[in-house]
Amino acid sequence: MKGSCHCGAVSIALAARPDYLHDCNCSLCVQSGALWGYYRTDNVVLRGKTSDYARADMTKPSSHLHFCKNCGSTTHWVAATHLSHGFMGVNMRLFETAELVGTELRFPNGRDWDKVTPFGYVKSHTIFDGISH
Repeated sequence: MKGSCHCGAVSIALAARPDYLHDCNCSLCVQSGALWGYYRTDNVVLRGKTSDYARADMTKPSSHLHFCKNCGSTTHWVAATHLSHGFMGVNMRLFETAELVGTELRFPNGRDWDKVTPFGYVKSHTIFDGISH
């Protein structure tokens, strides 16, 4: 799979579609417009320059959100160095919708997550149909 930001300055290549998609309701995910797929960092080929942002409302943010320096499209996140675990999130909205149809779509409740226990979910999972969710 190959995707890119709006202007094409940043591209991402993946060997396969993700096992599932996360449509998180936390303020950062909602405001960045991301639909996350998760990958081992060594399974992602990223080209182009990005800028990053770490949440200012947390003393130890868990991730750095990356975006294109030119068009501002959210591209991916990487774990903060104190949590580095070899996985990253890729914004699947950068890829053709048709490539994701049929993938499980989950709705984590990041807004109320305590950062200690596993995510809860705001509603049951469904299958991504490319139109609505």
